[in-house]
Amino acid sequence: MSFLDRFKGGRRGGHTRVVVFGLDGVPCTMLNGLMDRGVMPNLAALRSSGRYLQMDAPVPEVSSVSWTAFMTGKNPGENGIFGFMDLEPASYRMYFPNSRHIKSPTLWQQLGTLGRRAAVLNLPSTYPATELNGVMVSGFVALDLAKASYPPSIVPTLQQMGYRIDVDTQKGRESAEVLLQEVNATLDARCKAIEHFWNTEEWDLFLAIITETDRLQHFLWTTYEDSSAPLHDAVIDFYRRVDAFLGGMIDRVRSRTAPTRLLLLSDHGFTAIRSEVYLSRWLAEEGFLKLTNGARNLEGVGADTAAFALDPSRIYINVRGKYPRGGVEPGGEYERLRDTLAERLATLRFENQPVVRAVLRKEDVYRGPWLERAPDLVVLANHGFDLKGALGKPSVFGRSHLTGGHTQDDAFLYADGDLAAPARPQVSDVAGLILSAFDAT
Repeated sequence: MSFLDRFKGGRRGGHTRVVVFGLDGVPCTMLNGLMDRGVMPNLAALRSSGRYLQMDAPVPEVSSVSWTAFMTGKNPGENGIFGFMDLEPASYRMYFPNSRHIKSPTLWQQLGTLGRRAAVLNLPSTYPATELNGVMVSGFVALDLAKASYPPSIVPTLQQMGYRIDVDTQKGRESAEVLLQEVNATLDARCKAIEHFWNTEEWDLFLAIITETDRLQHFLWTTYEDSSAPLHDAVIDFYRRVDAFLGGMIDRVRSRTAPTRLLLLSDHGFTAIRSEVYLSRWLAEEGFLKLTNGARNLEGVGADTAAFALDPSRIYINVRGKYPRGGVEPGGEYERLRDTLAERLATLRFENQPVVRAVLRKEDVYRGPWLERAPDLVVLANHGFDLKGALGKPSVFGRSHLTGGHTQDDAFLYADGDLAAPARPQVSDVAGLILSAFDAT
C-alpha cells in the first residue's frame, strides 16, 4: 500500500511537521572537518543526535538533476530531468528544462492533495514557481522574482526585504573580495526570507536551501583549502555564519510543541579542480564528432558524427532514426560503439593520472518511461577532473575561473534518529524519508 493510500486511510490524526534545510554542494567530508575543528559547533551537536551519513548523488552530479531527484523521489528516467540543458526530441536543438518539464509529482504536490501546506524556499529547478498549497520562492535558475514567487502577493514583501534570487557571480569575478561580499549579502537576504516565512506561514513541510555555499566553493575552493591564503579566514567565517543561522533554526525546531522531524542534506559533493576536461574536443580528436565548419552548437553536427556530448558528462550516440543526421545503426553497431567509447575513455590521462572512474550505460543507472531521452553513456570522473561538454575548445584539458567542482559520492544527509535512512543513501531516498515522517502520524 502506498504512502498516500495509508494517509487517506485516516492516519492523519497527529500533527507531525517536517523541516528540511539544504546546503547546496557541501560535501560530507568537508562538513566533518569543519565540525571537528569547531567551526560549525551547532551542526556538530546535531551530528551526535541522529543519523549523519555520506550520501550519493544521481548522475550527472549537477544541482538540477540532484534536487529534482530529491523533490520527486525518482531517478531521471522517471522525472525526465537529465541536466541543466537538454535536447529537444528528434533534433540537435537544446532547451533549458524548468519546473514544467518535471514528469513526476513533487513532495509538496503529493502532500497538497491531502491538505498539507508547504513552504518551499530557494530550491533549485522549481522555476517558474507553480501553484501549490502553500508558498514558494524558486531557486536557481530563477530569472524574474515575480515568476519565482507563489502566491504573487508575496512579491512586495520580498522586494521590501531586499531579497536576492542568487549570488551575482559575474560581479564576483571581479575579485575574491567582491565575491565574498556578494555571497554574504545574499546569505543575509536568504536568512531573512527563511525567518519571515517560518514566522508568518502555516506549514506542514518547511523546505529551505542555502545555495551560497555552492557559489563560494566554485570560485574559492582553493582559498578554503589553503590556510595561508589571504582570504582563508573570511571563507571560514562564512561557514561560521551558516552554522549560527542553522543553529538558531534548529533551536526553533526543537522548541516546537508539535512533533517536528528535521533533515539536512546536500545535493552533491565538492573537490578541487586539477583540470577541466572537454569531452567534445576529445570526441573530435578521436574521430567520433564531426562538426560543420565554424559550428558553435550541436545543430552543426555532421552526418559522419558517431557521438556528441552535453554538459557535464553526457555522451549521446548519433543513432539513425533518432537524430536528423544519425548514422549509427541501432543494435550491434550501437553497442560496439558504446564499448569502444568506454574503453578509450578509460585510457584518458592527465599528467599520468587517470581521468575517468567509470563509464555508465544509461540502462544501468536510469529506469522509467523517459529512458529513451537519457544520454547513452554517462562518464564519472575521478576527483579533481571537471568534465564539460563545451564545443570550440582548443584542447582536451584546460582551466577556467572555477577552482572547485562537483563530485557524485560525497553529499551528506542528517536525519532525526527515528527516520530509517539507509546506511548509504541516495539523494532520491530522502523524499521517502520525508513522506514516512508524515505517514507515522
